[in-house]
Amino acid sequence: MSQVAAIKTDFTTGGPRLILRAEGGALALAAAAAYAASGHGWVPFAALFLTPDLSFAAYAFGPRLGAFAYNGVHSTVPALALAALGQALGATEVVGVTLIWLAHVGFDRALGYGLKHSSGFADTQLGRIGKA
Repeated sequence: MSQVAAIKTDFTTGGPRLILRAEGGALALAAAAAYAASGHGWVPFAALFLTPDLSFAAYAFGPRLGAFAYNGVHSTVPALALAALGQALGATEVVGVTLIWLAHVGFDRALGYGLKHSSGFADTQLGRIGKA
């Protein structure tokens, strides 16, 4: 049995899964609304919206490193920390980029793309994604 197959993966199911997905949708909408209110243009929003998915490239170096990179970029913690720093420094462009980042994270969660387990890209805290 391979090491990946031996890893037990826990998924969130039922009501908690629906709540997490709804929270993701709420985050996406709130971040997009805040972005709209900030006066930034929609061209940068469209151009940068999928940028966090470039972290997927780390899977070329294995599922453990891939999950680490993906989760780091798809967590709200670094985005919120950068937003707070940008706000404190008056760097409106930084705040705008972090709102795009947060909208992406929320959108992914709403679609069921959760944080990854080290067993593989398809194993997320919200359940398996893709074809079985």
